[in-house]
Amino acid sequence: MIPYTVNIKLAARTLTGTLNLQNKTAVDWGWQGLIAQGCHSSILIIDPKTAQTIQVLERHKANVVKVKWSRENYYHNLSSPYCLRLASGDASGKIIVWDVVSGTAHCEIQEHSKPIQDLEWLWNQDVSRDLLLAVHPPNYIVLWNGDTGTKLWKKSYAENILSFSFDPFDPSNMALLTSEGIVFITDFSHSKPPGSAGKKVYIASPHASPAHTKPAPTAAPAPTGAKKALNKVKVLITNEKPTAEAVTLNDCLQLSYLPSKRNHMLLLYPREILILDLELSQTVGVVAIERSGVPFIQVIPCAQRDALYCLHENGCITLRVCRSTAAPEEASGAADPEQSAQELVYDLRSQCDAIRVTKTVRPYRMVICPVNENNAALTVSDGRVMLWELKAYTGRVAVNPSSGLSPLYSPVSFCGSPLGPNQKHIQNLSLNSMIGQTLIAGEAPLPSSNQQEVQLKFLLTGLLSGLPLPPFAIRMCPPLTTKNINHYQPMLAVGTSNGSVLVYNLTSGLLHKELSVHSCEVRGIEWVSLTSFLSFATSSPNNMGLVRNELQHVDLPTGRCFAFRGERGNDEPPIEMIKVSHLKQYLVVVFRDKPLELWDIRTGTLLREMAKNFPTVTALEWSPSHNLKSLKKKQMAAREAMARQTVSDAEQNSVESSVISLLQDAESKSETSQAISAREHFVFTDTDGQVYHITVEGNTVKDGARIPPDGSMGSIACIAWKGDTLVLGDVDGNLNFWDLKARLSRGIPTHRGWVKKIRFAPGKGNQKLLVMYTDGAEVWDTKEVQMVSSMRIGRNVNYRVLDIDWCTSDKVVLASDDGCIRVLEMAMKSASYRMDEQDLTDSVWCPYLLLPRAALTLKAFLLLQPWSGTFTMDITQVDYNEKDEIKGLIQEQLNSLSNDMKSVLQDPELSLLQRCLLVSRLFGDESDLHFWAVASHYLQAFAQARQLSVATAEGQVQSELAQQSPQNHLDICHDVLCESSYFQKFQLDRVHLQEVKRSSYEHTKKCADQLLLLGQTDRAVQLLLETSADNPSYYCDSLKACLVTTITSSGPSQSTIKLVATNMIANGKLAEGVQLLCLIDKAADACRYLQTYGEWNRAAWLAKVRLSPAESSDVLKRWAEHLCSPQVNQKSKAILVLLSLGCFYKVGEMLHSMRHFDCAALFIEACLKYGVMEANDSSNKLIEAAFLDYARLLRSLGLREGAALWASRAGTAGEQLMEELFKGEGGGQQVVLDDDDEGKLATDA
Repeated sequence: MIPYTVNIKLAARTLTGTLNLQNKTAVDWGWQGLIAQGCHSSILIIDPKTAQTIQVLERHKANVVKVKWSRENYYHNLSSPYCLRLASGDASGKIIVWDVVSGTAHCEIQEHSKPIQDLEWLWNQDVSRDLLLAVHPPNYIVLWNGDTGTKLWKKSYAENILSFSFDPFDPSNMALLTSEGIVFITDFSHSKPPGSAGKKVYIASPHASPAHTKPAPTAAPAPTGAKKALNKVKVLITNEKPTAEAVTLNDCLQLSYLPSKRNHMLLLYPREILILDLELSQTVGVVAIERSGVPFIQVIPCAQRDALYCLHENGCITLRVCRSTAAPEEASGAADPEQSAQELVYDLRSQCDAIRVTKTVRPYRMVICPVNENNAALTVSDGRVMLWELKAYTGRVAVNPSSGLSPLYSPVSFCGSPLGPNQKHIQNLSLNSMIGQTLIAGEAPLPSSNQQEVQLKFLLTGLLSGLPLPPFAIRMCPPLTTKNINHYQPMLAVGTSNGSVLVYNLTSGLLHKELSVHSCEVRGIEWVSLTSFLSFATSSPNNMGLVRNELQHVDLPTGRCFAFRGERGNDEPPIEMIKVSHLKQYLVVVFRDKPLELWDIRTGTLLREMAKNFPTVTALEWSPSHNLKSLKKKQMAAREAMARQTVSDAEQNSVESSVISLLQDAESKSETSQAISAREHFVFTDTDGQVYHITVEGNTVKDGARIPPDGSMGSIACIAWKGDTLVLGDVDGNLNFWDLKARLSRGIPTHRGWVKKIRFAPGKGNQKLLVMYTDGAEVWDTKEVQMVSSMRIGRNVNYRVLDIDWCTSDKVVLASDDGCIRVLEMAMKSASYRMDEQDLTDSVWCPYLLLPRAALTLKAFLLLQPWSGTFTMDITQVDYNEKDEIKGLIQEQLNSLSNDMKSVLQDPELSLLQRCLLVSRLFGDESDLHFWAVASHYLQAFAQARQLSVATAEGQVQSELAQQSPQNHLDICHDVLCESSYFQKFQLDRVHLQEVKRSSYEHTKKCADQLLLLGQTDRAVQLLLETSADNPSYYCDSLKACLVTTITSSGPSQSTIKLVATNMIANGKLAEGVQLLCLIDKAADACRYLQTYGEWNRAAWLAKVRLSPAESSDVLKRWAEHLCSPQVNQKSKAILVLLSLGCFYKVGEMLHSMRHFDCAALFIEACLKYGVMEANDSSNKLIEAAFLDYARLLRSLGLREGAALWASRAGTAGEQLMEELFKGEGGGQQVVLDDDDEGKLATDA
């Protein structure tokens, strides 16, 4: 049998309840895989996979209004480890940066005393990772160093700033949503505040537009909501300040850039979402809600696919996916020729169930898992967190044809590589492994035979619920003793205002049972054993002042409740308190204006109802002394007699059965046959302060001595008795300590008003006393008669204490009016706990909880185990010398992976590239994920091209690449890293859309410019000729149209145009000059000029859409060099650019020089495997150096077999390392690898 262990030491913790309105926006889901949520002034850390709270951070004094996890967009090693860092801002303007695992604050930041409006960590990778940008109301943005708390710069703006959003493709662009409109900043940098005030644009509210009132043409069918939205005003963004009436209508709820495609932004209104193309400041898509639909609260755009998660006011989460613009071949095109490129349409693909919205229950915020984008969490105002998971179901079920939605298909690859025939995979791993890419115009869809249609559904996979609204009555179960240690569980009963009793297990902090016991507010709870309790509730009084009293006996294991007082309880004075005797034999029920009742708990009978002239009780307590010992002697005698009788009854052969079992048998019989009652006493005080002493034995009740009142005390409010100490507390805040042995009494005024409750701590000889006042609580030591600790509202806490109890001999539990229940040390300082001291019911996969070195070991262990033919998930099977404790923690992490994940990781078909991608996903490692996604795509693409044309020059390889099947392109969210052919199609598609949506001369001009750059001259000429005659640039545009149509490739005209273009550029007309150069097919020169003038992004764009592969490769290589330069320092981006060009050797060198040893070695290994890098004399130096450094890294992590393996492939230097590795082992271990093995290695990996 498993030995049952009891965790006697309870961790300090906080059980949280309903949220405050200010907590509405305080929730964030980090790359680390955890959710942080503000609840009043504390912050919960939730693990979404197991739906449990694993940490509560307490340090804020005001309500938390914003929380933000730091980004993981950097290379992780021992000096910059995997760590849980969180920034939180509160309503008093304080920002705290937390180390979540230890629950301590890194630094605290305070600038103003108004609530923080927005927070964001700068994710731009090669800058310091500690920079935190905050909006301090009303109009300041401040950049902080989140590690030291120093202010780097501060900038103020003209209007009040509501929130901001960074451009995910270019960290120097950001947009501020202000009370009047949007401010675009294009020169954001961490080194200095933005120089200009930004470009200000005003948003005309979509409802203010006259298009709303335009009657619909009668012939056409009545337009649906979406169609109406299309007829809306074309221009939504103006540079002029709109009229006053339009401003009042500006109810933009949110603005954010789309991470799935560059230069697009989303604006959210209650009834529609607008998608803007920022190059034209023009709406290119509208998601509108029907008149009867439920308004939006929030929307989160995805990066992996062009999709939106929308949260509605009824708590329903919907997923909308962008419809592909590739025109369907059917007749639908003929019916509505304009339809094909009317605009971006987001189709509703899935929605989850709504919640029941009431006055107090409404949805607050939704967050999406940033790593996989297929999980959503919804926070509700009553403290619930609902965890929804998006699941894909492949099926031959056709989508309802009348809905007109084209089907979604599942992708044919897994983790960036095509699926093997019998390879295991997880379809629901992430959004981009669930649905394939959206097709764009001009792309041929794949034959549907090898693709499966997918339907998406939301499943509720977890639910966390908080405590209900206060007030609470709390009571801890009887304390741990040597007798009950084998089955003790620390249960806390919480009575609530709606009549239910919640029982929490304080070891895990989880709700054990919720029992609906009463019909009105629970006033008090008393335990009568470890598994049963009595609770009482009183209804509100009628006009006579009488109430309905409910006193219920609840059995916890079965949940059985019965009315303890039977039929009694209707129309009587309210119960003031119930008190259970120490041996749990008797119960006293005290009423307000009615004599007390004395009950026998064991039989459930009323022993005595006191006479009418019985004094009014103000306080009452049972004495801890009793005559159980002498009774036990009597009982033993009775038992032995019983045992003898039992023996004579039984057959003779059972005599040798152990005496013990007989005694036990006899015990049960004797207790039922003659219940022996021990004598117990209780004391109580009346309104004059006189102390009465009453003895109860069996069913006799005797009146004992009376002690006259103490003159210094007011009306006694409560009594506590333990050992030889009796303590009285009165309504004026005096405490009176009686030493019964020495017959001394000592009064101490606390000057804190009414003493509400006093309780002694459990445990033999533990004379600590917990005292509750209206404004807080204190702990006293009654031996020394002095105060140990104190808390007071307004001084060191900002909540009122509602109820108190001891939960162990050194921890107290407090219920407070902010809806939380806190387990605190005796010092009553509210503090976060260390995560590693926690006893969680389900183990949590989160490598960030491990020590930095252990987390890196775990990663290396998952990435590569080439030392054995099979892949193991048991760290004890490898040669890993480390403390067992740490080994155990790593193994715990491995065990907590899902079975699907384990089987995929152990699958021999999983290629090295897929494994690297999968592990970076598991770790939530942002930079690794980007690197391996691009690397695996281009490694495979170039390897494929190499097979097609084994001995061609590089330029031709590129052109081969361009003609590959359309399905194998990188997602457009990688922007300039995509293949040129796909990038061109995407840009053409986009200009086509801009052209349809243009509504002013400005827009037309911009469209024409774009078309010229893209080489679409005919279309551009049409647009230029549209200019009306009264437009000042009519003449200019007409001439330009003539020029474009008549350009011949004759020498003189070319040279003239080139000369004009260079002059224009020299005189500051860069864009115009570049256009002229593009007209005469000198786009390469245009790119060079753009780069010279610092327009690097524009140059890369132009190279992608206009140049031949070889030329564009030159332009991009120059860009990569620029990115590596010390003043730009974006090497990680440079590496991605070089990957897209196929410069794999250079990438290997850079990774190695940047000391990314694991990436470098694994990347070079993959290059060798795919045959895009050959091991020859020139490359061997790099290969050996990389392998040697990786071997050293593995050795420092303690993985010796791995180190030996890589060292054996690192030439002569590797041999030295091998000797060092196996120095201690006698003659040293020989690892011999022949040529054959090296190939095997590659396949194993």
